[in-house]
Amino acid sequence: MTRAGRPSPARLDRAAVVRAALDVLDEGGLEAVSTRAVAARLGVRMNTVLWHVKSKARLRELLADAILADVDLRDLPDGWRDRAAELVRRLRGALLAHRDGAAAVTGTYAAEPATLRYAEALVDALLAGGVDDRRAAWAAWSLTYLVLGLVQEEQAAGGAGELGPAVVPDVHPALHQALPHLGPGAFAERLDFAVELVLGSLA
Repeated sequence: MTRAGRPSPARLDRAAVVRAALDVLDEGGLEAVSTRAVAARLGVRMNTVLWHVKSKARLRELLADAILADVDLRDLPDGWRDRAAELVRRLRGALLAHRDGAAAVTGTYAAEPATLRYAEALVDALLAGGVDDRRAAWAAWSLTYLVLGLVQEEQAAGGAGELGPAVVPDVHPALHQALPHLGPGAFAERLDFAVELVLGSLA
């Protein structure tokens, strides 16, 4: 180890690179994550980081997998619908645990251990409910898209504007009627509502 507590280049491994990338993400957000920023945090040259992760795109995949590694797959409910819903809630929790967590995962295709474990658990829950292979696969995608999209909104909610001022009753009568329910917030309840719609359609 170096005096600053950083790993020496000789002892640096991919896991240390990914941990450093998570630190950069949590401190500066997704825009701050780069191989250069990770190298600076570790006190090594950028080529050393690239030797372990090959590219920024690959770093993003490994970062996404590290975030999904925080999804706890233990002590899940027995019933298939409850199990699938709980997995989605736990995914939301893992994404919220990191700044820009949802944005960091969105757009990646991380066929990595933690991501595959989560996908296996979700598809298995759906198959256990008698859902056929195609519907189980596509429902798993749908549920994942739901939580990624909602958490991106949730994590950006601090700067989100209110919809109300833009809604003109004579021009947007339907939106005006539903306006009390269209503002930012109630994210957990909105997710549960959407998940119930998907799972209910499969029952």
